[in-house]
Amino acid sequence: MSTFGLLERCAGLDVHQETVVACVMYGPLDRKPKQETKTFSTTTKGLLELHDWLHQYECTHIAMESTGVYWKPVWNVLEGSFTLVLANAKRIKNVPGRKTDVKDAAWIAQLLRCGLITPSFVPPENIRDLRDYTRYRRKLLGDATAEKNRIHKILQDANIKLTTYVSDVFGVSGRALLESIVNGEVLSPDQVKDLVKTSLKRKVPQLIEALNGRVRAHHRKIIGMHLDHLRYLEEQIREIEKEIDRLLSPHLDIVEQLITVPGIQKDAAAVILAEIGYDMSCFPSDAHLSSWGGLSPGNNESAGKKKSSRTTKGNRSLKAVLCQAAWAASKSKGTRLASFFYRIQKRRGQKKATMATAHLILRIIYHMLKNNITYQEFGWDYLQDQDRVVDYWIKRIESQGFKVMIEPTEVV
Repeated sequence: MSTFGLLERCAGLDVHQETVVACVMYGPLDRKPKQETKTFSTTTKGLLELHDWLHQYECTHIAMESTGVYWKPVWNVLEGSFTLVLANAKRIKNVPGRKTDVKDAAWIAQLLRCGLITPSFVPPENIRDLRDYTRYRRKLLGDATAEKNRIHKILQDANIKLTTYVSDVFGVSGRALLESIVNGEVLSPDQVKDLVKTSLKRKVPQLIEALNGRVRAHHRKIIGMHLDHLRYLEEQIREIEKEIDRLLSPHLDIVEQLITVPGIQKDAAAVILAEIGYDMSCFPSDAHLSSWGGLSPGNNESAGKKKSSRTTKGNRSLKAVLCQAAWAASKSKGTRLASFFYRIQKRRGQKKATMATAHLILRIIYHMLKNNITYQEFGWDYLQDQDRVVDYWIKRIESQGFKVMIEPTEVV
C-alpha cells in the first residue's frame, strides 16, 4: 500500500513513445473529484508544457507506469517539482475491454488519489548514472569474453595449440605470439624466447611445435579483426571504470562497508550500490528488498498443495552479482557464509545453496547500510548446537562397540 494516504490534488500519466496523456483529479476528499485531461507531446517542449499545466492545478503527487524506458524523460523533467510515483504496470492494470489512453490516465490518478499505488524504487540521479555504467561494463566484459572465445576457436581451426602451453593466451606473452601469427612471421627459437616472458622461456621448443599449424590468410585476417575489436572493448572498459571510480568517490565509505562481506570486492560493491542505492528507508524491510531483487522464494499454493516456488524475476543485474559473491563466499574459510552454503548444499544442491546464500548476503547488506555498521563474522560453527554435536559423537562411538561416559571439564 502507498504511504501517501488520500490526496486532494494528484495526477495520473499514461506514457507512450510519442505522447503522454495526463489526468488531474482535484477537490475535497468527501466529494467526487473534478477531473481534467490533456494530451502532450513527449518532446522536451511538450514535457515542459506538461510541467506548467500540472503546476496550474497545484498537483502535489504524480503517478505513471513503468513503461519500458519511455517514463524516464518524463521523470527527468518533473523530478524535483512534484512527488513522483513510478507504478508497476502489472499491479495497476485496468479492466480489459475498458481501456483507452484517457481512461488509463484517469484510472492511475484515481488509484493514486486513494493511496492504492505502491511506489517502485527509483534511485537518485547520481546512482542512476552509476547504474548505467556498471550495467554497460558487464555487457562489455561479456563481449570481450566472446571475442576471446572466437579467437580460441580460430586457433583450433588453424591447429595452433598455444593453449596447451600458455595458460593465458591473452596475457603479454600470448598476445605477442598472436600478433606474430597475424603478421605471418616465421619465428625462430631465439625470436620466440624474446617474445615470451617468465617461465615460458623454458618452453620454447614446445611453443615452436605448438605454433607449427596450418595457418591460412583467412585465419590471420579474422584473428586480426578479433584482436582489434578486443583492444577496442578493453579501452572502453577502462574508460567506463574511470567514470565508475569518479561516481563512487562520494560513497567510498559505503564501498568499504560492503567489501567487508566475504565474497564482495570493489567491482561487486559498485554494482550492488548502483542497483539498491544507499538509502534503505526506501525498503520497509530486508524481506521487501529481497523480493524486489528476485532472491526470495516464491509462494504458489492452491487447495492446500504447494506447487513450484521458484524465485521471481526481480533485478537481474543484482541477482547475478550476488550469486557470484555467494559462490566466492562459499570458498572462504571459517566464515558463516561458507558454513551456510555447505549446510544448504548437502540438502538441496549447489544451485539452491548459491541462491540461498545470495539471499542471505542481500539481507546482511540491508542491515549494514540501514544501521551503518560493518560486517560481523560469527565463524563457521555459529549455529551449531553443542548438545546435538555431543549426542552425535556418542552414538557414533557406541555403534563401534564402546561405552562412553561423559564428564564435563572444570572451567578455571
